Amino acid sequence: MEDKNLDFISNEMLKLIRRASLDKKHGGLDRSSYTLLYHLSNHDNAGVKALAEEFGLDTSTISRQASVLELKGYIERVPDPQDGRSSYFQITELGLQRLAEARKKRLDRYEQIFNEWSPQECRTFGELLARLNTNLAK
Repeated sequence: MEDKNLDFISNEMLKLIRRASLDKKHGGLDRSSYTLLYHLSNHDNAGVKALAEEFGLDTSTISRQASVLELKGYIERVPDPQDGRSSYFQITELGLQRLAEARKKRLDRYEQIFNEWSPQECRTFGELLARLNTNLAK
């Protein structure tokens, strides 16, 4: 078997996950809120089941997270016109505003982290992360 430095990669992944976990807030939004708002901002409407499938979580977990965002006015529940028994979530103007604020703070943080990296190094790193995420999703 070819040496792919898997032990080195494994150790660096552990460090990344640990350090990323220490940064629990993204501009005042916890990670799950940021992720859910980001997803809803890029998709017109999504129901609990679709969100649970997208994030690999139980519907009860998504319901709890969505309820918090709904109470804050960041998302709203809209009845499904095709099926009056179900509903879906959509992001509100306030949710879009909070997401934009959090995104700016997040990008400012990444600007500091990657300050000494060249644009090409950042591009290569992004491409490798995208490739890793694709393989993780399989």
